[in-house]
Amino acid sequence: MSRKGIILSGGLGTRLYPATLAISKQLLPIYNKPMVYYPLCTLMSIGVKEILLITTPFEEDRYKFLLRNGSQWGIKIKFKIQKKPKGIAESFLIAEEFIKNSSSILILGDNLFYGYNLSSKIKAASKNFETSTIFAYPVTNPQQYGIVNFNKRKQIISIEEKPSNPKSNYAVTGLYFYDKNVVEIARSLRPSKRGELEITDLNNIYLKLNKLDVCFLNESDTWLDAGTNDTLLEASHFIKTIENRQGIIVSSPEEIAWKNGWICDQKLKELAIKLKTNNYGKYLLKLIND
Repeated sequence: MSRKGIILSGGLGTRLYPATLAISKQLLPIYNKPMVYYPLCTLMSIGVKEILLITTPFEEDRYKFLLRNGSQWGIKIKFKIQKKPKGIAESFLIAEEFIKNSSSILILGDNLFYGYNLSSKIKAASKNFETSTIFAYPVTNPQQYGIVNFNKRKQIISIEEKPSNPKSNYAVTGLYFYDKNVVEIARSLRPSKRGELEITDLNNIYLKLNKLDVCFLNESDTWLDAGTNDTLLEASHFIKTIENRQGIIVSSPEEIAWKNGWICDQKLKELAIKLKTNNYGKYLLKLIND
C-alpha cells in the first residue's frame, strides 16, 4: 500500500508583496533551488512517487515548465487548479479524483523540513494507515499558528487556531498524513468566518474520531515556513550554511531519485550535464564519480 502526495502551492503570497506580484512564492528561490523543490523532496525522500501539485490558474504553466510530469526523476506529477484561496482543507476536494481510495500526504508548498532523523520519523508515520498524523514543532510565537494542546502523556486534547492565550507552544506544521476517508470528511466541513475550509477543523474531526496522532519534532529537527520576507531569507541562509559546511545539496530531486533507484547512473549524468556550469550540477556529477 502506498500513499499519494499533494503539494499545495496556491494562494496569492500577499505577505511577500511586491516580490510575488508577478510570480508564485513557491517558485521563488530558497538559496539555490525553487522553494517548491523542498516539499517535493520531502515527499520523494519517503518514497512517494505519485504527486499532485495544486496551484493557481496563472501559475500552472510555470510549474509544468519547471517540474514537467516528473518522469525525469522517475515519478509522476499531475496538476490541479485552486481558483481562489478557500482554505488548506479544500485541497482534498480538488484532489478527490487523484486520491480515489488511497491514503494521502499533504504538504504546504512554502514549508521546509530538515533534520538528520527527520526522514525516519516521517517514514514511520507514513506506514500507519489506520490513523492520521500531524507534526508539531515548538515555536516562540504560538499565537500565529494552529496549536496542539496535549496532556502529560503527550496525547492530543485539542487543536486551537491562533489562540490569544495559548496553552502550548507546539505549532501544527504544514505536513499532514490522512487515511482514505479524508475526502469524505473534508466534504462535511463548513467555511469559517474568513470563508475558508480550515485544516484545523478537519484535524479536530479526526481527533473526535480518535484517529489523530501527533509526532513531536524536537531541537534536532528544523521546520521553516518561508511565507514572509524574513523567513524566506532565514531559510536561504540556513540552506546555504548546511550545504557549504557539509558539502551536500539539500533537497535535490535528482539525487533522491537516484538514491531511491528510480533513475540510473546514465540518467543522473544526463540531468547533471545540463546543470554543469554551477555547483549544483557539479555536485550531481561528483555523486556518479564517487
